[in-house]
Amino acid sequence: MVKNIRRIANHHINQASFACQIMLMLIIMAITGKAVAQQTVVALSQAIPVDHIVAVVNEEVITRTELNDVIQNTVRQLQKQGIQLPPFEVLGKQLLERLILTRAQLQRAKELGISVNDTELDKTIRNIAKENKLSMGEFYAALEQEGIGLSQFRDEIRNEVLMARLKEREVNSRINVTEGEIDNFLRTQETSSIGNDEYHVAHILIQILEQMDAAQIEAKRQRAEAAMRKLQEGVEFAQVSAEFSDAPNAMQGGDLGWRPIMQMGPSFAEILVKMQRGQVTPIIQSPVGFHILKLLGRRPQETPVVIIKQTNARHILIKISELISEDDAHRMIMQIKDRIDKGANFAETAKAHSEDASGSSGGDLGWLSPGDTVPEFEQAMDVLLPGQISSPIRTQFGWHLIQVIERRSQDVSNEQERQTARKAIHARKAEMVMQEWLQQLRDQAYVEYRAEDI
Repeated sequence: MVKNIRRIANHHINQASFACQIMLMLIIMAITGKAVAQQTVVALSQAIPVDHIVAVVNEEVITRTELNDVIQNTVRQLQKQGIQLPPFEVLGKQLLERLILTRAQLQRAKELGISVNDTELDKTIRNIAKENKLSMGEFYAALEQEGIGLSQFRDEIRNEVLMARLKEREVNSRINVTEGEIDNFLRTQETSSIGNDEYHVAHILIQILEQMDAAQIEAKRQRAEAAMRKLQEGVEFAQVSAEFSDAPNAMQGGDLGWRPIMQMGPSFAEILVKMQRGQVTPIIQSPVGFHILKLLGRRPQETPVVIIKQTNARHILIKISELISEDDAHRMIMQIKDRIDKGANFAETAKAHSEDASGSSGGDLGWLSPGDTVPEFEQAMDVLLPGQISSPIRTQFGWHLIQVIERRSQDVSNEQERQTARKAIHARKAEMVMQEWLQQLRDQAYVEYRAEDI
């Protein structure tokens, strides 16, 4: 397969260096401003033949067209954020590495059979529009105004969802948070002067790997010191992030968003709590690498009393499988519903027919809080009165009948506190595990670079 790729690549005509063209664009930007520069980027992308291979990832290729599209989109985003562009040779290499890592992740997702169907994709896009407070028509118009085609946007979102599901499967399975860790976390929080305010932080990461020797680690330290010197010279944090950071959000200025301070770990928290907005930390070393943080904001985080409505419910589930079709499953659940309507006991019927693990206990799901079940199940359950039985409900798991047993209002403040602690501990561990997993995935991939003018 690799030989075939090489043979195809040899038929492509070598083109003038794209790097030289972009350098010309940067000169134009300096002289004439962003508007002309943006026009130049578009003109270059239309004028330069770009259909040769720049890299091979396992048995797939990355073309110059793909890389140029990413470069063009990144330049547009950086300019929109007012971030000065890093040197082109740095930008091109970093974006190619991100394309390679993305391709390796998508290949891994395919190997594992992870997929996103059109219905799930449509729902995700509707949620994105809703979060931006736009109707679908307004959302599509906004994409068009940004020069983003709908087909391209759908492909990008599908890939993002695929990679998120892959990371959830591969990373979360490696993280375990024990009850003892939660107890220690809460005890530390009670005695700590750090508090639990939320901090808005930007982040530069110079990554180190477990297998690196002392010389390689020292080279990484020097790279972190070079980034720090640029910051001390007054270069914007976002620009230094784009040029130096190995973090996935390097091109977004390294913005980590708002996070509880205790989620960041003691070594970071003890420094951040003493800082003023706009200040930058010294270089901090962790097992993951060398970090530089900038404090963008701070706000109080209260721990309110949380009282929620809980529902005690039971259900009967008929699954859809290779042996049981959609129609067959629906017919079976309708027959069960008819028997219950005629007086059959719900719990006994669940024991006899439900294909859920709860069947052995009469379908009893215990006390359910909001969000414990999938939306379709929860919506159907919430409209039932105690003792009522739903019509057949379809979810991703199959066809259900639901019976509400009783409801209560419950103070879950302690449970909420423990859940918050669990998330904080999980987030701390996830950063390290994520970086290690991504590096393993990258190391296991066969990568061949096919162009010198990256």
